[in-house]
Amino acid sequence: MSMDAQERSNDEEPSLEGGYDPDAVESRWQERWVDEEIYAYESDPERDPNTTYAIDTPPPTVSGSLHMGHLYGHTLQDFAARFQRMHDGEVLFPFGYDDNGIASERLTETELDIRHQDYERREFQELCREVCAEYETDFTSQMQDLGTSIDWSNTYKTIEPRVQRISQLSFLDLYEKGREYRKKAPAIWCPECETAISQVETEDDERHSHFNDIAFDVVSDGTDREEFVISTTRPELIPACVSVFVHPDDEANQDLVGETARIPIFGHEVPIIEDERVDMEKGSGIVMCCTFGDQNDIEWYQAHDLPLRVAIDETATMTDLAGDYEGLSTEDAREAIVEDLDEAGHLRDRWDITHAVGVHERCDTPVEYRVSKQWYVEILDHKEEYLEAGREMDWYPEKMFTRYKHWIEGLEWDWLISRQRDSGIPFPVWYCEECDHPIMADREDLPVDPLSDEPPVDACPECGHDEFEPEEDVFDTWATSSLTPLINAGWDWDEEAEEFAMEMPELYPFDLRPQGHDIISFWLFHTIVKCYEHTGEVPFDATLINGHVLDENREKMSKSRGNVVAPDEVLAEYPVDAVRFWAASAAVGDDFPYQEKDLRAGEKLLRKLWNASKLVDTLVPADPDEPEDLEPIDRWLLAELDDAVSELTAHFEAYEFAKARDRLRTFFWNTFCDDYLEIAKGREDNPSTQYALRTAHRTFLELWAPFLPHVTEEIWQAVYADCEAGDDDADLETSSIHVRAWPAPQGYEADLEAGETAIEVISALRRYKSENQLPLNADLESVSVYGPIEGFEDAIRNVMHVRELTVLAEEPEVTTEIASIDLDYSTLGPRFGSKVGEIDAGIDSGDYEIDEDVDVLRVAGEDLEGDLFEVELERTYSGAGEMIETESAVVVVE
Repeated sequence: MSMDAQERSNDEEPSLEGGYDPDAVESRWQERWVDEEIYAYESDPERDPNTTYAIDTPPPTVSGSLHMGHLYGHTLQDFAARFQRMHDGEVLFPFGYDDNGIASERLTETELDIRHQDYERREFQELCREVCAEYETDFTSQMQDLGTSIDWSNTYKTIEPRVQRISQLSFLDLYEKGREYRKKAPAIWCPECETAISQVETEDDERHSHFNDIAFDVVSDGTDREEFVISTTRPELIPACVSVFVHPDDEANQDLVGETARIPIFGHEVPIIEDERVDMEKGSGIVMCCTFGDQNDIEWYQAHDLPLRVAIDETATMTDLAGDYEGLSTEDAREAIVEDLDEAGHLRDRWDITHAVGVHERCDTPVEYRVSKQWYVEILDHKEEYLEAGREMDWYPEKMFTRYKHWIEGLEWDWLISRQRDSGIPFPVWYCEECDHPIMADREDLPVDPLSDEPPVDACPECGHDEFEPEEDVFDTWATSSLTPLINAGWDWDEEAEEFAMEMPELYPFDLRPQGHDIISFWLFHTIVKCYEHTGEVPFDATLINGHVLDENREKMSKSRGNVVAPDEVLAEYPVDAVRFWAASAAVGDDFPYQEKDLRAGEKLLRKLWNASKLVDTLVPADPDEPEDLEPIDRWLLAELDDAVSELTAHFEAYEFAKARDRLRTFFWNTFCDDYLEIAKGREDNPSTQYALRTAHRTFLELWAPFLPHVTEEIWQAVYADCEAGDDDADLETSSIHVRAWPAPQGYEADLEAGETAIEVISALRRYKSENQLPLNADLESVSVYGPIEGFEDAIRNVMHVRELTVLAEEPEVTTEIASIDLDYSTLGPRFGSKVGEIDAGIDSGDYEIDEDVDVLRVAGEDLEGDLFEVELERTYSGAGEMIETESAVVVVE
């Protein structure tokens, strides 16, 4: 749409004239909702927290455009926000941008075609901020285009000064509580990103490799053996070998324990030690310990106080310890060392394998293990507390708690929170150059950057030295993202009270944490850790875990497969409300395919709602009075509506959006549009019908509002806003459908069975006219009904133009005959063999008997049990006219 066209559309008044134009309507309302701050949250610390609904929204990583997962996840959050805003009133639905991390650094390098190593740290940080700011503007526009009811006055960036202060406060608080420590120890290292990473950032990936059987010489005199064989996939680690291990129960290799081995090619000697962690079933049962190849190596290094030999540097390049292989990448060194081992006579065998390799989830680079000084949050000793915190939360779906539980049970490392990056929130720490004592920043000075700010002391309190070294590392991005509940609640240090306090205490704990199932071990777990350690409380009452959007073949979307569906392409072709209708098509937590049929179904629903609204508007006044007595068919509709409202409310409260959508669509489309509106057409002057029709229509708009915010707002403003305001100057802040109270059952009582049967009869007669090519307003001379329709006779007569309607006391004479008997030949054949032919012949000739009491078919001298056959019955009416059967009635048309 051109700018002029959009400006014109935004100036237009809501109207039901013509067809529904989503391009004009959706952009107009998106702009007005933001301009008039319809969804702004006003804090009131005195407010009962039970009347405030707060969502701890996931800040998308600023590393590119929104994908279908963003669209889907944020739309689900908006369903919850819109429902709760109508249901309970006050909702905080904030938005954040995660622009603090490796992803943002990589985006900057790609966008500007630069390398961070070529810039001073501060210069590169500024470039990151500039690039991220452009993408954040796009993110904001894209989120508004989705029609989400985000409060744009409550936003944050994970790198902004306020958030930096909170992150550094968190660090200081945990340090003072003894929950953090700095230690020189082996850490998981990404050679590509050149930083330490935490266990949560690694994942297993199947990679091609080789097993290599390598012979080691025995150089001591305690055994007759001259050599033994070790199987390894990483021969490039041989120069880092510091010992050889044998299991204490390995009788075949016990003679090696206590001896010394010589490392092939490199020549240094190492002890042979016993340890129960050796896997005797793997390879030869003898393993080498290198510093470091895996977690076992680290455990052996620490348990046996082994020396440190560093053969691989921070970029996965061989060090001088590797001798002739110095400067080679680990992959090149691996091949070169194998060739030399073979030439020297040490390679006994080599074969292809595929095995799981630990990789960094950001870049898919195989991780290494390096010794360095890093900061950790102690978590292994509180695993049970974190599990209990998880149990206190409501999980939607409940099965996702198992993933959380398994992650905690499998933890082997404390949380490593320091990163060797150029962009991020700095640690507020300096170290004494003499004794390495850490000097923490004062709370009132935060945020600080030790690279540019001076420490708060002139001399080391431990040794008196007056020179300090600033900490150059920055926080892991999850160490900041894990604080989102505290960021949104305004957590800070209260100098006067000398304690931590929240600016908006009514928000905490938050009501909902929505997120994808892929970051349960990242964002969810770390948020619980941080918030629990700071406040002693679980940070949210419930968590809503959404699945992933797959392609139409249920494959994961990826650029390499060429199956990515871009949100902007979808939104260019379909109305936003149709996309939202699609987003409610799957049960929460399940991965589900992107299918255009759901989008087309959404488009059809918008047209149905629009056209039904136009019809209602032509039939009855906008605000009819409630009559003293409602007629049965009208009371029945409102009683059915009460039931629907109760069910939908329960579905929304349980985040069962798919069930709510389907229940509402069926009731609106089938019962209201196809059935009741047809009844109303002939009764538009009836005060009872006028009131029921308008009450139902208004309620339907309110029920659809969380799913279809644009079309419902347009219709509401065109028809009802002035009625609500009492004049022609309705204010959007009070007249918007999205700030109305959620519908509640009104207590209507009716004979639901009779009403439903009457509707069945009307549908059956409509179908009869269609099949017989009769106009819907054609008269039917005589119709007889057997079934409960008491009180609804006039409705059937009027709607279907029946001249004479008879209610039968007894069912018409109907003959029930067996139309066919279907056999299960897959079971019948193996069991009865050649006799199957006789069984078929007996059935064809009618020479059989069915014993319904025991569900047995007797034929050809055999008794066939119920699982071997299925009887299809045919009911035949031999009287005058044509019989039509519904679920609850028998209808005869003469």
